[in-house]
Amino acid sequence: MAAGPGLLLVAGSFAAFRLLNRALERALPPPPSARSNRWKWRNIWTSLAHSLVSGGGAAGFCLYPGLSDDLVGTHPPGAHSLVAVSVGYFLEDFMDMLCNQKLRQSWELLFHHSVVIVCFGIAVVLHQYVGFALVALLVEINSIFLHLRQILLMANLAHTTCYRLNSVINLGTYVVFRIATLAWMTRWLYLNRENVPPAAYAVGTVGMAIMMPMNIILFYRLLRSDFFRSSRDVQREKEK
Repeated sequence: MAAGPGLLLVAGSFAAFRLLNRALERALPPPPSARSNRWKWRNIWTSLAHSLVSGGGAAGFCLYPGLSDDLVGTHPPGAHSLVAVSVGYFLEDFMDMLCNQKLRQSWELLFHHSVVIVCFGIAVVLHQYVGFALVALLVEINSIFLHLRQILLMANLAHTTCYRLNSVINLGTYVVFRIATLAWMTRWLYLNRENVPPAAYAVGTVGMAIMMPMNIILFYRLLRSDFFRSSRDVQREKEK
């Protein structure tokens, strides 16, 4: 199948998220506590929009009959487009961070995005492994609450009931939709290593080897910050 339409969708998604990012400056002006970091305020809301679309879409598509039996060649109609849209978003977010944030503050996310862009890009170009990419997009369900957490922090609402409730949901969905999902993907790769071409297997294995430690470290940081934190930790996170 031709890669052209998928790449056009990636470009269109990049442009759409870039326009959304700019439009949010007027639609959702930052509160006084976030005015010193306007680009970050827009960035988080843009990321939240992507998580709602991709996480919700992935959850629906993963119910497609037969998908769990064949993550390589089987995928429901529209799933390829969803993965292409996500590639466009990650490219836009990569550029936004690169232009607006110091490298020492953003290198982990830039590295994360690079891995995702390569892995999802292969699925878009080859029209293969789309099902595997869909499973990976389930982590965006948790990202909804990660982004809400950051919004509440920037709005100086870290001591509210809403923040505490979001913290509990965030950790719960983190375990289910991030750690458990990535563990399942790692297991699938291992069990199907004979059926996956060496190059694709190498990319997937390296990707999982990078993502698992990064997500475990982030889980520890969230646990420490939201349940064993000091006021200094809250202020430090708000300024990131």
